[in-house]
Amino acid sequence: MSDTTPDAAPLSGERRFSLVLIALMKGVLYQDRDPGQWQDLLDHQARLRDHLAPLGLSLMLDEAEGHAYLCQRADDDENPLPRLVRRQPLSYPVSLLLALLRKKLAEQDAGGDEPRLILSREQLQEMLALFLADTSNEARLHDRLDGHINKVVELGFLRRLKGEPPRFEVRRLLKSFVDAQWLAEFEQRLADYREHAEEAR
Repeated sequence: MSDTTPDAAPLSGERRFSLVLIALMKGVLYQDRDPGQWQDLLDHQARLRDHLAPLGLSLMLDEAEGHAYLCQRADDDENPLPRLVRRQPLSYPVSLLLALLRKKLAEQDAGGDEPRLILSREQLQEMLALFLADTSNEARLHDRLDGHINKVVELGFLRRLKGEPPRFEVRRLLKSFVDAQWLAEFEQRLADYREHAEEAR
């Protein structure tokens, strides 16, 4: 949605700065969702960093991938600042799904054919079900799997696409949270997940 209308006066630089700051405080800012606000972010990048620093926040900006978000900086002071960016503990199935999606992104990047990674609901369920405990109630299992998928949507790493059957785009923001070092240890993590699944069975 544009921040101007045909009859509206152009927004001042101060107003655009405020709108970008508010958008970042609310969550992730994507270039493809609002190119105008993305440009405002780039134009005010230095001022934003100066404004956020006293709050203990850093601007994480990835121009190549087209996303930006705020991150709490490490605070070594004896009296650290209160956290403004809430930590979210992740369940085992959600952590597992993030790991599997990150590996899928890496495989797609290596192929280089398609910039967007889009997966069906069935594909996501199959990926996750391989590592979860068996259940005799298939409907209940699918409900649980959908719950884990919805949590990843809520976290912003999956975007639900319109239409049927349900399809999801893996947001490249995931690469910022699951880094190369984490991915390098992926096989060991999968071994741990498999062991966890066997114990659950």
